[in-house]
Amino acid sequence: MQNILITTGGTGGHVIPAQIIKEHLESDFKVFFSSDIRGLKYLSSHTDRTIIINTPKFNLSFNLPFRIIKLIYLIFKAILLLRKKKIKKVISIGGYMSLPVIISATILRLPIFLIEPNLVLGKGNKFFLNFANKIFCYSNELSNFPKKYLNKIELIKPLVSKAFYRLRKKDVKNEKFCFLIFGGSQGAKVFDNIFKEIIIEISNDFLIKVIQQTSKENIDNLKNFYDSNNIENMIFDFDEDLINLINNSDLCITRAGASSLAEISFLEKPFITIPLPTSKDNHQMKNAEYYKKKGCCWIFDEKRLNKVQLSNFIKNLLKDKSDFANKKLNLQKLNNDNLWDNINQKLKVTINEY
Repeated sequence: MQNILITTGGTGGHVIPAQIIKEHLESDFKVFFSSDIRGLKYLSSHTDRTIIINTPKFNLSFNLPFRIIKLIYLIFKAILLLRKKKIKKVISIGGYMSLPVIISATILRLPIFLIEPNLVLGKGNKFFLNFANKIFCYSNELSNFPKKYLNKIELIKPLVSKAFYRLRKKDVKNEKFCFLIFGGSQGAKVFDNIFKEIIIEISNDFLIKVIQQTSKENIDNLKNFYDSNNIENMIFDFDEDLINLINNSDLCITRAGASSLAEISFLEKPFITIPLPTSKDNHQMKNAEYYKKKGCCWIFDEKRLNKVQLSNFIKNLLKDKSDFANKKLNLQKLNNDNLWDNINQKLKVTINEY
């Protein structure tokens, strides 16, 4: 059994796909992780197979020379670790935090595989493409993708944990229409201000309940607000059981991180997405547009968001559910051939070629 390293870190958007890749490969490979400090909180377990490589972020500042020195140190550290752990292949989910490992793997002439879950090629993966053997993508029409490397693309269906496949087709019937409002690992403070007022408006005409993500400090405040307005609610900051929260909802309102949209889509929940306007290369908007073109969601631009307009839109959606039903049907069609075994075989066959 070969040893393989998955390098990740940063936000949940990088770590979640890394953990799913581990699920696919752990029966055939001994899987190790490398991550920065930020990414550790999203890893389900920390063992002797988790290596901390805390890569500094590079920008033009007075301490840039010190960061370059640290990078060189981390490259040597990674080389020693790759040799010590007898790593034969490396997989990267992108991001600057993977830089020392990718450079080290290149020096050691190890096969390198990339995962790009977004519809825009990240800057890290764009740089790593020079050294990679293959890149796994959800589409062959990624923005910013160099044409000379199109032959490196291997298409797979959006990655979701194996637990999602067990819940597939087990739709929950709610007596009250249930909203799930969450902003992903980067949070969504703007959702706190926008949606609590909209939910109150909707509750005047419809029987509803709400599950909402907020900051840890704001949980009691938001819960008290809904309780005082007699709205059934569940408020959370970070929940590892998000799969069941999605499955127990009727409509999701979310940012447009690749992992979040893949999970919502797979469980066939129609969703309203408000892409994070500050996401790099506007990749969240690109992610959202992919699903909109498939007829699976509605997009609202945060910069032009109008509370009255959004409230009326949701009310109309609940009054006439034909559009809602069409979205659900399109989601079923989109995910009909997303099978665990197909992705599993594609990953293993491609990786074992090198």
